[in-house]
Amino acid sequence: MTTAYINKISTVVPEHDIHDAFVEFADNSFTLRRKQLLFRRMADRAQISHRYSGISSVDDFYSGDPNGINTETRMIEFERTAPALAVRAVNGLNLGDRASEVTHLIVITCTGFYSPGIDFEIIKQCGISPSVERTQIGFMGCFAGINGLKLAHHIVRSEPNARVLVVSTELCSLHLQKSEDLETMLSFLVFGDGCAAVLISAESEGLAMNSFQAVMVPDSAELITWRIGELGFDMVLSGKVPGTLSRALDDESMKLILAGADKSDIGLWAVHPGGRSVLDAVETSLELVPTDLAASRKILNDYGNMSSATVLFVLAEMMEQNKNGEHSGKAGCAMAFGPGLTAETMRFQAV
Repeated sequence: MTTAYINKISTVVPEHDIHDAFVEFADNSFTLRRKQLLFRRMADRAQISHRYSGISSVDDFYSGDPNGINTETRMIEFERTAPALAVRAVNGLNLGDRASEVTHLIVITCTGFYSPGIDFEIIKQCGISPSVERTQIGFMGCFAGINGLKLAHHIVRSEPNARVLVVSTELCSLHLQKSEDLETMLSFLVFGDGCAAVLISAESEGLAMNSFQAVMVPDSAELITWRIGELGFDMVLSGKVPGTLSRALDDESMKLILAGADKSDIGLWAVHPGGRSVLDAVETSLELVPTDLAASRKILNDYGNMSSATVLFVLAEMMEQNKNGEHSGKAGCAMAFGPGLTAETMRFQAV
């Protein structure tokens, strides 16, 4: 059976670092001093230093009535910003003349839609053949990066000569809103924008993708939701998520995820940094040591949670570390979490 490999990952973010500005914006959203103090305390503990956005100024974009920015306005901004970010990420792969050899293009996003979409701009500007097979994975949330890899894995195993380009583009900052609800503002605190482009083929370079497993937690659908509202996309991210995940990643679930392997066999943990408390819950539940999640915590600190692109940033960090063979031969497990409550996972091995 053909093995599919993640050959290259290119990551980019917009130019504007909005993290500090958003903390100030959110702080001013509360009329109650008690909520302001609690929000500030949680922001200080979030272990996030930077988040990037295509919006140059939080105050300018949300000036006047931040809740008056309707979904149409936000989607116009998505159409203006997202294609250029995706093109930058694809160009970062340095495909050169081999760009025309890409046979399949998979675009992932849950933060905006329009048509003709991002895929058309990638084809037009990056040398991809107009006859490329195109697929969009939409609105699945933070775990969709793993779904994109899974689809590419199946394509390469069924068509060994395939070269699959996966592009995850997320502009989470477009959906920030002003709210007096503390839990809502804390959920906005972690999200930023980013894009990852991934080349996958049967060429034995990078990370070998071995197996995939989804774990859906019963009676947890309301903990993470993502709906299109009149004033943007409305997110619910419950504070119960970390504890629920910790309980869900029990021995029985891990046997499925690791396909019979032992946790001690895993040398690389590429865990989606949905937030500091999520990483803490995974670390505690799986009895990991702090260095196991070093790549995930670095991405959280440097970029925040970029929805579906984030786990791809973590994998890119691990591939960068493996340039000198530091991780060669190590088995790995990637995990990303999202609506459902669902964990999408992938076993892999560094070449």
